[in-house]
Amino acid sequence: MRYHKMKVCSESGLYLMESNVLSEADILTMANQLSRKRLSKGRSICSPQAVKTYLQNLLQDYEHEVFAVLLLDAKHKVLGFEELFRGSLTQASVYPREVVKLALRYNAAALIMTHNHPSGDPRPSQADIEMTKHLQKALALVDVRVLDHIVVGAKGCESLAELGKL
Repeated sequence: MRYHKMKVCSESGLYLMESNVLSEADILTMANQLSRKRLSKGRSICSPQAVKTYLQNLLQDYEHEVFAVLLLDAKHKVLGFEELFRGSLTQASVYPREVVKLALRYNAAALIMTHNHPSGDPRPSQADIEMTKHLQKALALVDVRVLDHIVVGAKGCESLAELGKL
């Protein structure tokens, strides 16, 4: 019989394993915790690839679409990360008004949008590109820059900024 004892590390708030045997679920839980910690308030965004890795860890396993926002200050330090909308297997309704309200509540200077594709294919659809441009225009009215929109799939991530779609 295998069992794992878990304890909370007081400094980081992360669960630590006290066993030599790790299951895939344990590893995914720890990756998710690390990603949330790396996207916590006050952290600097160090590289686009690191952000993609964190977002993929957080969003790739959902069986429905989730739209989330990483809110940043003027120096691109993290103010917060929020999952805003939940959808179905193939789509999520995104309301620009709610995205703008969230950005204003955090007093964000910039943000990175993200959503997952439960199919596993991270290629952005035409609807993803159009929605991004629509949100970009709405946020520009209140001086919030959209730095990127990252589409997450089990097979990786696609950045609309890297694809030249912003």
